[in-house]
Amino acid sequence: MTDAAIAVPAGRVPAAGALQAHAAQRRRQLVVAAIALALMAAVPLVVGDAYLRNILILTLMYAALAQAWNILGGYCGQISLGHALYFGAGAYTTSVLFVHFGVLPWFGMVAGALLAAVMALLLGWLCFRLKGHYFAIATLVIAEIGLLLVHNWDYVGAAMGIQWPLGPDSWATLQFARNKAPYFYFVLGLFALTWLITFWVEGSRWGYWWRAVKDNPEASESLGVTVFRSKMAAAALSASLTAVGGGFYAAFVAYIDPDSVMHFRFSLLMVLPVVLGGIGTLWGPLLGAVILIPLTEAIRSYMGGSGTGTDLIVYGALVMGVAVLKPEGLIGLFSGWRRKAGAA
Repeated sequence: MTDAAIAVPAGRVPAAGALQAHAAQRRRQLVVAAIALALMAAVPLVVGDAYLRNILILTLMYAALAQAWNILGGYCGQISLGHALYFGAGAYTTSVLFVHFGVLPWFGMVAGALLAAVMALLLGWLCFRLKGHYFAIATLVIAEIGLLLVHNWDYVGAAMGIQWPLGPDSWATLQFARNKAPYFYFVLGLFALTWLITFWVEGSRWGYWWRAVKDNPEASESLGVTVFRSKMAAAALSASLTAVGGGFYAAFVAYIDPDSVMHFRFSLLMVLPVVLGGIGTLWGPLLGAVILIPLTEAIRSYMGGSGTGTDLIVYGALVMGVAVLKPEGLIGLFSGWRRKAGAA
């Protein structure tokens, strides 16, 4: 038998090589993530200023929230403008259970995540029959209805909100009056959790299904993908992670009212970092949050009431600039440099 007769069929080796290259790339991503998290964990050791630590905490919180939104909007292609509803559900569930019943915030955040997942499933059952901008508008309207309902719900404080009782510093109650470092490490852990879940999803069957649904729902359904169930799973996961962020925020500020946790700006600040950094990417939400949140806080600090609306102008300019110059987001700059380095 000749060598040609026992040769490996065409395409087998390249396919195996592609799989090995993909696996190696995934391992590199985990190594990079571990290094990045270790570096971020060291930040409080060199940044002692309370104001700067506060900005770092908010930046990581919005990075985690943006990553949670990215699961539904970036990978599954369902553009939600109402994620403030889930953020508020987590904040109010955690606050009500702690203030009225003495349930520790850790359990309150779990309860808030479960409630938000159920809400997402119910709303998804109603709204996933809509497509494109109709779905986005529906999520925005439902979130605004939720805001109005909470404004008039006396049991949760209505417009007056809920004040957390002040107690000694404790990890159990997530209360730290002077030292902000524990909040930083908690929200760093939340970001790491959302990143790892997104990383796992990206390489799983669900991740491939969601990307297929995003690209072409009709074609993916003809190939056996259960489009409706895929959207529902993405919505539940995204909402539950967002609610955990809401529970953390309630503990962090120790006071919530409807406008402070359910206003449209929260939905906006979950979407914009993803759009700015890169939709449907692992690092885009963090990159966008690192640029957007400190900029927002700087505008608030240095312009005060006179700068009302300036942040929206900046957001619009950034989104238009990215849409024109780098539609895939700023993360595309790093991809371009990597390709050039590889070619060299």
